[in-house]
Amino acid sequence: MVIFLPGRGVTQAGRAGTRRWRLEFEPESRPWIEPLMGWTASADTRRQVRLDFPTREAAIAFAERQGWRWRVREPAPQRFRPACPDDGTAEAPAIELAELASAA
Repeated sequence: MVIFLPGRGVTQAGRAGTRRWRLEFEPESRPWIEPLMGWTASADTRRQVRLDFPTREAAIAFAERQGWRWRVREPAPQRFRPACPDDGTAEAPAIELAELASAA
């Protein structure tokens, strides 16, 4: 099972639901194409279970109480690139979000 901090969807502008840690089961079997309808089928029903927790520690504690083996997938550092640098001709350098917070 994997514990991670989900990112926002490609059509999502806000950050709702991106600060909760998620626990998901890893696939145990490969999906196959169902011959009658052509849909993707799977015998792995635990793949449908997604549990959200307020902190990483809460997710780890829950997994340990259940006796599950788990691993944490750390989030990638977020980078911020200004949309319009000075006059719009130069490429803007990437700025760490932590640098912006300390500058304010």
